[in-house]
Amino acid sequence: GPASSSASSPLSSRLFTTSRIVRSIETESAIPKPPRWRRALTTFGRVTLVTVLGTTATFMYFATKETHPPAWQKPFDKDKKTVVILGSGWAATSMLKNMDTEDFNVVLVSPRNYFLFTPLLPSVAVGTLEARSIIQSTRYVARHKERRVSIYEAEALKVDPHNKQVTIADLSDIKGDVNNMTIPYDILVYAVGAETQTFGIPGVKEHSCFLKELPDAEKLRERVMDCIESAAFPDQSEAEVDRLMHMIVVGGGPTGVEFSGELHDFIKDDLRSWYPELADKLKITLVEALPNVLPMFSRELIQYTESTFKEQNIEVLTKTMVKEVKDKVVVVKNDKGQIEELPYGLLVWAAGNVSRPITRDLMAQLPQHQTNRRGLLVDDYLRLLGVNDVYAIGDCTATSYAPTAQVATQQGRYLARLLGQLAKKEELEKKLAELRGERSGLPEGPEGKAKNNAEEIESVVKQLNKASKIRPFHYSHQGSLAYIGSDKAIADLPFFNGNFASGGVATFLFWRSAYVSSLFSLRNRTLVMSDWLKVKLFGRDVSRESRN
Repeated sequence: GPASSSASSPLSSRLFTTSRIVRSIETESAIPKPPRWRRALTTFGRVTLVTVLGTTATFMYFATKETHPPAWQKPFDKDKKTVVILGSGWAATSMLKNMDTEDFNVVLVSPRNYFLFTPLLPSVAVGTLEARSIIQSTRYVARHKERRVSIYEAEALKVDPHNKQVTIADLSDIKGDVNNMTIPYDILVYAVGAETQTFGIPGVKEHSCFLKELPDAEKLRERVMDCIESAAFPDQSEAEVDRLMHMIVVGGGPTGVEFSGELHDFIKDDLRSWYPELADKLKITLVEALPNVLPMFSRELIQYTESTFKEQNIEVLTKTMVKEVKDKVVVVKNDKGQIEELPYGLLVWAAGNVSRPITRDLMAQLPQHQTNRRGLLVDDYLRLLGVNDVYAIGDCTATSYAPTAQVATQQGRYLARLLGQLAKKEELEKKLAELRGERSGLPEGPEGKAKNNAEEIESVVKQLNKASKIRPFHYSHQGSLAYIGSDKAIADLPFFNGNFASGGVATFLFWRSAYVSSLFSLRNRTLVMSDWLKVKLFGRDVSRESRN
């Protein structure tokens, strides 16, 4: 009847729906699953895409942050002390980078308006890196500080420590109506560095190329190609070609060794391709007055370097002293005590440091305390002996530490903390005096303002005692690195109570990663790595910009 028909209708509907679901499941189970390798490849592709997008976004964020400093900085505050920093090298830049400019008015004076990453200068000299890749404007640091930093591109001519004044002058080619002035200071940070030591040997300044500043590396790069092109000039005698293709490096420290290694790479990787007739004629000689090169490294690394140089046909002349440098020959006294002449096309001088004239003038003003001819004497807190409110850091000082970038960087970092601590101490002393002055006008009693004032005084006294505990400077050696050519480097690293010595290709990769991480900015890191990639793909550029 109708009743039974209406009762069976919902049951039929449910059975029909169930059968459809069963058929759908059977159909889905019949579709074959993609192979495992395809699923893994899809997952890998998605992870790679996310990683690339994330890395790109992070890179763009930090790049934008670097190139867009804050629009507003706190102005000069007449109530705060003025700190004048002389120099823009490792020590000065490290201090400026770590310094809290909220505590002081800061003025920086330097003849160059950039920081130079000096360990990579030998790479610039042969075209492995471009010059702009290893410099960073000093204003990059200054514009990211809390308070405005005044930067003057000028040469410091004289320091008057008794009247607290520095005389500076603009020595650039283009000058304004005002090109010299005297700057007063409350605190002076003296970090002018040093010059290349010539030991008074005749002809060194006239005929040698130095490797200390960026213009030195650019000049050296041009001179290397000049020697090669002159040797390729037609009808050149065999003796003259040998002379032009003889590159002599004086100084067996890291700079001389690394330049020798870079020059060897240039011969092996590029000269053989573009100057095949001259490649085998180029000769490299490393001259060192001491018994061995790289005296700051362990004996096994010194031997490894010398054996590597021997394989690379780099001649190492130890116990050999330069007596005179002439236009086309260098006169040396060899390890047997004999005088001989070495013909050369290019002479690179990388033999130590000497104080600048302004440093010697400052020492002459403090004759009773500044008695070391190597540089300025400082105490354990980097204060210049013989005068107040002057600190000296970097290569201009004569300390027990080697004049390295590592030492200068740590000195700059320490001095930034020290000045910040002294500023906090003065602020607390001023606050304590104010609180004690207020207390003298308050009524005595266990409750009220007098009790609160006493508690606040006790808190400030504790902070003041903590700020008064000033620790002396302590250098922490992080190890020594040097590149020796053929994609090999050496490393002498502190390891527990001893040293870990390593050399070879793996150490070369560590050398590169350490230098990249030490570079000043993301811009520098990007440019240096792109230069390395460019040289790997296309080789070094052998064209010359000028023939002056």
